[in-house]
Amino acid sequence: MKKLFTFGVCAFCAFGELAAAESSAIKLDAPDKSRGSCVMEAFSNRKSTKSFSARPLSMRDLSDLLWAANGVNRDDGRRTAPSAMNRKDIKIYVCMKDGAYLYDADTHSLVPVCSQDLRQSKAPVTLVLVSDFNDRWSGLDAGIVSQNISIFCAGVGLGTYPHTTMDSKLLRTALKLSESQTPMICNSVGFAK
Repeated sequence: MKKLFTFGVCAFCAFGELAAAESSAIKLDAPDKSRGSCVMEAFSNRKSTKSFSARPLSMRDLSDLLWAANGVNRDDGRRTAPSAMNRKDIKIYVCMKDGAYLYDADTHSLVPVCSQDLRQSKAPVTLVLVSDFNDRWSGLDAGIVSQNISIFCAGVGLGTYPHTTMDSKLLRTALKLSESQTPMICNSVGFAK
């Protein structure tokens, strides 16, 4: 199936970006590391948002969000979120109206997975945190990535809420997860109403 994705149509139109073919990765811009409020202000603003506007995230928002969540921040490949024994076991799947993508932290890009709307809420974006394992460290690692998402969103004026309510069976099939991979947490992200 050689159908073109319309990845965040409004965001692409606003920034003159082209949608990628299903087999092509979408290279994200380098993160803007000077963006956002100070960390103490972000903690002060952190809250769960459950009512979202239809306004899509821009490519800048998505790029910075994913890097803050679990991007590579050192030359040795280590991440913004620590993981037990540096397993780097948490994968982030980005679910939007027009499809789902796997965030590739090493190349800071999105790899198309399917053209199905797998969002687990009415937010423009649902980030599904998937562990490569299902052991005592998995929940800790997923929780750290989820907290990075929450603090980033609070610092730049986005809304989010972490939740474990999800259709795990649907996600497991549509995201083509292996037997050892486990959906742990979803973070719905968008602009608050």
